[in-house]
Amino acid sequence: MRLALLTDLHANREALTACLEHAGQQGADQYAFLGDLVGYGGDPAWVVDTVMAYVARGAVAVQGNHDYTIASVARPKMHPETLATIEWTRSQMSPAHVEFLGQLPLTRQLDGMLFVHASAEDPIQWEYVKKPEQAERSLRATASKVVFSGHVHAPALYRRTADGRMGTHQPQSGTRIVLDPEHQYLAIPGAVGQPRDGNNAACYAMYDDATRELSYFRVPYDHGAAARRVIGVGLPMIFAMRLVEGI
Repeated sequence: MRLALLTDLHANREALTACLEHAGQQGADQYAFLGDLVGYGGDPAWVVDTVMAYVARGAVAVQGNHDYTIASVARPKMHPETLATIEWTRSQMSPAHVEFLGQLPLTRQLDGMLFVHASAEDPIQWEYVKKPEQAERSLRATASKVVFSGHVHAPALYRRTADGRMGTHQPQSGTRIVLDPEHQYLAIPGAVGQPRDGNNAACYAMYDDATRELSYFRVPYDHGAAARRVIGVGLPMIFAMRLVEGI
């Protein structure tokens, strides 16, 4: 199985379209969406409809913090710009969209793989896994050999050896990494819809469970159109600028 891993879509129609087309060209035969389908971007209904269609065909999907917030009745504690986007996104959602986001699980397991938006240690706390010690806690929380997660908007790969030593790897686009079956890995594909590592190209990853090869990809897309959409629907300018600048 060649599994395409997409996270932090953030209502970015142009980026998601480009990544799905690229994944199809790479031979993907299954898909996993690692949360934050909505938030920041200007096409939340289209993105949720697209993911719903993939899930209906067997794709994996888990809940991100923005998805959780849309489905929650509580008013979240967020920056004013983010809160304004959440309220606008809610106004774009149908009851079916809200129900879908609210019923997404925090984690899914499949064939020795764990899918989670943030840390597997305590998914509902939405911890940002940015350091080896945070990655270690996430890996220690599961017996799965491979954990796929998002939330941090930048590609990363962590390894925990059989004797507990932690290592990191800086993934490069298009490079295949063979995962050692004796080790445990935490793979973060990077954001489809709002990269924040200084590169505005969309991110996703592909995992072949037969060969244990993991590949990261950067996919250029029409970020200008996505930014204009953000501005056109009246969302804060900062979210348009992030798409252009990749920060």
